[in-house]
Amino acid sequence: MTDKKRFTTIDEYISTFPGEIQDALEKVRQAIQKAAPEAAETMSYGIPTFDLGGKHLVFFAGWKHHISLYPIPAGDEAFQQEVSHYKRAKGTIQFPLDKPIPYDQVMQAI
Repeated sequence: MTDKKRFTTIDEYISTFPGEIQDALEKVRQAIQKAAPEAAETMSYGIPTFDLGGKHLVFFAGWKHHISLYPIPAGDEAFQQEVSHYKRAKGTIQFPLDKPIPYDQVMQAI
């Protein structure tokens, strides 16, 4: 898992996780790229970030038991309904690693 090191690229960040989590993080990354191909990859607050028009569009992060998606904004009302069964906090959705990650919903968050 990640330590307190400051990462400079998303590749570097993802490489610190076990293979199964790396795969999930890479698929989240690809879903974001597909939804917002013009967005630029960056690192902000120590986690992978996509920026668009000089502003943060979405963040994502890997954890031991889940992948967090921090959409800015948090998606529309239909999206909120679709993800209502996932653990959420203001602007954060947690996708547990013991269940299939809904990559289509990741794209809808953008």
